[in-house]
Amino acid sequence: MTEQNRFETHTVDNQPQVMPPYNLWEKDGLLKHFTCLFLPNEKSSMLSPLSTYGALTGESLMEHGELANKNKPVFSPFDRYGRRIDNVDFHPSYHALMQFAMENGAHNYSWRNESQAGSHIVRAALMYMHYQAEAGTSCPLTMTHAAVPALRHAKELPEYWLEKLIYGTYDNRELPAKDKAGITLGMGMTEKQGGSDVRRNTTTATKQDDGSYRVVGHKFFFSAPMCDGHLILAQAESGLSCFLLPRRLENGTLNNVRIQRLKDKLGDWSNASSEVEFQDATAYLVGQEGRGVPVIIDMVSLTRLDCMIGSSALMRQSLVQAMHHVSHRDAFGNTLINQPLMRNVLADLSLECAAATALTMRVAKAVDDAPNNEQEAAFARIATAIGKYWICKRTPAFVNEAQECLGGIGYVEENPLPRYYRQAPLNSIWEGSGNVQCLDVLRAIAKEPNAKNALFNELKQQVGKNKYFDLHFAKLYDAFSASGDMELRSRHITEQAALALQGAVLLSDDTNPLAQAFCNTRLSNACGLTFGTLARDTNFDDIIAFASIMA
Repeated sequence: MTEQNRFETHTVDNQPQVMPPYNLWEKDGLLKHFTCLFLPNEKSSMLSPLSTYGALTGESLMEHGELANKNKPVFSPFDRYGRRIDNVDFHPSYHALMQFAMENGAHNYSWRNESQAGSHIVRAALMYMHYQAEAGTSCPLTMTHAAVPALRHAKELPEYWLEKLIYGTYDNRELPAKDKAGITLGMGMTEKQGGSDVRRNTTTATKQDDGSYRVVGHKFFFSAPMCDGHLILAQAESGLSCFLLPRRLENGTLNNVRIQRLKDKLGDWSNASSEVEFQDATAYLVGQEGRGVPVIIDMVSLTRLDCMIGSSALMRQSLVQAMHHVSHRDAFGNTLINQPLMRNVLADLSLECAAATALTMRVAKAVDDAPNNEQEAAFARIATAIGKYWICKRTPAFVNEAQECLGGIGYVEENPLPRYYRQAPLNSIWEGSGNVQCLDVLRAIAKEPNAKNALFNELKQQVGKNKYFDLHFAKLYDAFSASGDMELRSRHITEQAALALQGAVLLSDDTNPLAQAFCNTRLSNACGLTFGTLARDTNFDDIIAFASIMA
């Protein structure tokens, strides 16, 4: 042994290289397929923004995502001289993520192109790609996007609020909203004593002579506290009402919103979530007094759709990372991706990811069509709750399975999968946990008969294409028709409705190789309770090829 190599203990081989950058739109046939499936035929002009943002999210924004999560926001209640500033400092990568996202329409594409059919689908694809690069910034982007329908109820507000929301660009300067190039909005609905039961809110809003309100109370979850304004719920004279609460007033002074602390969260580290108190804070009524919940319904529907988008995207990037690893590592005499059991796991994950993405884009289409189509509006109402429940529930187990494909390195923080795993449970909790979604399904069919009809009309169109789907459809119809113990059974009903919807969306598309395999496993009880238990006659090669990133 020479002096030169005596400390060279080994060579590094049989390990993948770090996954290279790729265009998250151009190289992702799965996303392109289900996006284009629901876009109008004349869609070529709508795809250019997706290719542009796909290049960004697949390279520079991936890097910014890592940095923004390694450097958490820092709360400073006071400046060095003791003045109250309630400031939250973010890493420069957080601001870069927000800037690129807003420049490329992740927060406003659907509103700026509202007259164009398919705008919500394109915007869903933009967010799908952004979420793969970084999830935390999706919170303020989602809320900013979803606030538009609510603010349209605020006829007395200065026009600049809505204009800067729809047409603005990212501007993180500490200025009043009227003086900024663009604004972001957050939400503050829940309180310590009520949580999702917002009618138990105790925060009060008292009307002033100038038409504004003085708000006293607290919020236990106040998302993205550095946003330029927040939509909140508070008790006014006529009942629970919706208000816009600016961070800074028009004269430049800081509103009397006191941040108590930032939440120390499991994941979502790049984004700040806070607890606040309102000490005679100034706010402006949105809609009518006593109609707070109806005002925010459209906003909540949009944020729940974004939960579906985010969870589907998290599945997608976890699968991409797993496929990359097993394509470049050998074990027991063969490359991992060529081993039968691994191919079963990958095909099963591919089915799950594709079904989640397909249903998400179908709901985005329903949201897109809803203003001009009562049937689609009713479908969006019930399908959003169903899809949000199921897709977000499936994501933590999915990401963990992807980690297993990598082995021990999938548990190491140098790899992105631990961050994805911490992020995975969030969307099942945010905007109403599982029980809330199931109860919302029951409310939809009780209060809006068209919702149940829209659901089963959607499913009925695919009857006759797969025997297991047909049996599942019949059982589901009976389950919805049996009125006894509906609340007790609502999780099972919602789960079965979600599987039926995913099967229906896949069956409606004759060009994908997934539909029969999905129905033959998910709807027949022919597979196990974990991923990788597909039947031996499954078309593994076609499914894996469909979900693979293009070379």
